[in-house]
Amino acid sequence: MSLNLFTRLGNLVRGFMSLFVSGIEQQHPEIAYENAINTMIAKYNKLKNATAGLIRLREDAADRLQKAQAQQHELTAMLEQAMAEGQDDIAVELIERKDAIDAEIASLQAEMEAAEKDVGTAKTALTEVKGEIAKLKAEKDRMLAKMQSAQARVRIQDQLEGLSVDAELRALENVRTGIKDTIAKAKLGDELRESDLDVRLKSLRTNSSKASARNKLEALKKERAGQAGADRTI
Repeated sequence: MSLNLFTRLGNLVRGFMSLFVSGIEQQHPEIAYENAINTMIAKYNKLKNATAGLIRLREDAADRLQKAQAQQHELTAMLEQAMAEGQDDIAVELIERKDAIDAEIASLQAEMEAAEKDVGTAKTALTEVKGEIAKLKAEKDRMLAKMQSAQARVRIQDQLEGLSVDAELRALENVRTGIKDTIAKAKLGDELRESDLDVRLKSLRTNSSKASARNKLEALKKERAGQAGADRTI
């Protein structure tokens, strides 16, 4: 019975991670870890009960051994007394009883050794399972923290990938084009104003030149008229 118990225990300690095979648990690892931890704790409690049973069997065997040894001592003393008094028939009966007690004591001692070994193995197994539970709890905290960090990184990456940078650049290009158009219009206005001024200046220069020619013409006429009057006087 004890061999099967500790074989199952070994399988438990080595195979508890098989609880993670469910697809749902893969999507929700915290549930998988809780299930694994709770299962390990339940197995640990069962192992504690089994170990307590082994201890009880060991104590029962120890009590029976103690009683058998006490009976052995009593029969030995009675046999010595019967042999001293020459009561051979009683001595023969006592020897038969003592032989039976000796055999029972040998059996109980073997049973005690086996029980002691089973208790030691069970206690070692309890320590191992308790350690596995502690490691699993620590692993849960560590892995869930890593998962939360990874999920946060994935969310940020998704947000970055979802940003339309090209749209913003295109919108900015439109703004740049609008600014250039406005600057061009302003330059055109300046050039038009300058062009209009040049026309007016040219017209002014033309008018000024004609006025100057007229003034010269009038001066020439006056000069000729003065010469003609002088000639008539002579």
